[in-house]
Amino acid sequence: MTLRVLIADDELMAQKRLVRLVEAIGETEVVGCCSTGREVLDTLASTPADVVLLDINMPELDGIQTSQLIDDTFVIFVTAHAEHALDAFDGGAIDYVLKPVQASRLKTALDRARARQRAPTSTRLPVQTRNGVVLIAHETITHVVIEGASVVLYTPDDRYFLDLRLSDVERALPDALLRRVHRNALVNLDHVQRFEAVDSGGYIAHIGPDAKIAVSRKAARELRRHWKLS
Repeated sequence: MTLRVLIADDELMAQKRLVRLVEAIGETEVVGCCSTGREVLDTLASTPADVVLLDINMPELDGIQTSQLIDDTFVIFVTAHAEHALDAFDGGAIDYVLKPVQASRLKTALDRARARQRAPTSTRLPVQTRNGVVLIAHETITHVVIEGASVVLYTPDDRYFLDLRLSDVERALPDALLRRVHRNALVNLDHVQRFEAVDSGGYIAHIGPDAKIAVSRKAARELRRHWKLS
């Protein structure tokens, strides 16, 4: 299976080195090179890619901002800045490769993307509990939130404390199922009864009889575009 790779770095020499490394790995195809975050988004709109190798420091939109606007394409950060790793993984990146890039390390990252691409799909999420593994039907998940030091998954009938990060849950479930509405929350729109507008420009999502989830102003704008509201 050929992996289609888009390279994004504002330094021409870095682009050329990544092209050489990627092409040497085999079963890969470089579909383009970009110098800005905006160029990445424009390219993805017309050119299918399985993976974006994304630098952090780029003009217009930086790598973190760009990654938050990318759908249906794996993101691997390739950067000299180790301090952004947490934000990168929270944003859904599957790997974080530090410069100077080693060929073996890049291959490991691309192999990870290839494995995700080949992974069989399931309609249930396995969750480890004290009584064994519970298989939760995707459509029953109402929301997943960070509460204190825990990530908690809710269904209409129960809640489960997960040994996962929120970004891990987001990647494990179908893209259309849960929507990121806040840094600390994912919600299933099919279970939201109403969105209450708040002064910040965001919403409060009302789920079931008791749950109220804060929706950020950015997520609220994305929802309005999704619903084709002004």
